[in-house]
Amino acid sequence: VSAAPVTARPQSTKEEEEKEEKSVKRKREDAESCTDKREEEKEERGEIKKVCKEGLPVLKGYVAARRGEREEMQDAHVLLTSVRPSSSVQTRVSYFAVFDGHGGARASRFAAEHLHHNLSKKFPSGDTENVDKLIKKCLLDTFKQTDEDFLKKASSQKPAWKDGSTATCVLVVDDMVYVANLGDSRVRRLFFPKKLVTLALSKEHNPTMYEERMRIQRAGGTVRDGRVLGVLEVSRSFGDGQYKRCGVISSPDLRRCQLTANDRFIILACDGLFKVFSADEAVKFVLNILVEQRAGLTEEEVRFEAACQQLASEAVRRGCADNVTVILVSVGF
Repeated sequence: VSAAPVTARPQSTKEEEEKEEKSVKRKREDAESCTDKREEEKEERGEIKKVCKEGLPVLKGYVAARRGEREEMQDAHVLLTSVRPSSSVQTRVSYFAVFDGHGGARASRFAAEHLHHNLSKKFPSGDTENVDKLIKKCLLDTFKQTDEDFLKKASSQKPAWKDGSTATCVLVVDDMVYVANLGDSRVRRLFFPKKLVTLALSKEHNPTMYEERMRIQRAGGTVRDGRVLGVLEVSRSFGDGQYKRCGVISSPDLRRCQLTANDRFIILACDGLFKVFSADEAVKFVLNILVEQRAGLTEEEVRFEAACQQLASEAVRRGCADNVTVILVSVGF
């Protein structure tokens, strides 16, 4: 039986095939790379709209506090770029708050110590549907509980504590901002959709406002010289137990907005700042410092820290006799 001769493949042919295989692979990788680049260029020109989120904003908080001409610092503040809710919810939660005390520092310090813990315990769990409504309810319930807890503690003291405090809280859940405001502190947002825009994210509560005055009068209280019973300057607050029967409440005003790549920063501050700055002036003051220091190639964190500190110092220099607390939250994508 004769067998067909087996011809060995020349070595050079094997090498050529390997080279060809590598060449095809390289061309495929180059083609994929070109496609990726084209898609990136289209995204930059806005030709492709992403279905998913651009990515969560990077938030950094800076704070400046000045006692001013007061004998005691009655303000308190909290900056938490990452809060761990008690529930197993897979979201990033950040929390920033300013508490402006009056009649003492105990109410503001109590709120600063306990509000975010109460919030963490009540935060919605899981990927629930009506998450927006649940977060707002969580904020309302948290404010109510914190106030009740402080009033209970205040009334058990001898003599009873009469301290009170306003509160301005910014809660950022992923890229959604929730602002809860109680009293006369304020929150401003700066962003650049096409030109500079500042937006108020809070509503002040003072007894001269129609709705506030009507509620106080229905409860049997009066408003004299723009104050509850001629004494208290705000119509909503933590503490102030002696005024709760006169229509002063602890239900915050709630606002919501979504952060975008156009956002630059958020300012939270007590009324001490706004006694000598208009809200727009404060925003422009910060922006000018950021621009000036950028020209000197200063790092961003240093620029924001300088802007925050200089804003508070300028308020005192302009003659604000009150405590001044400013929180500046930088927003980056």
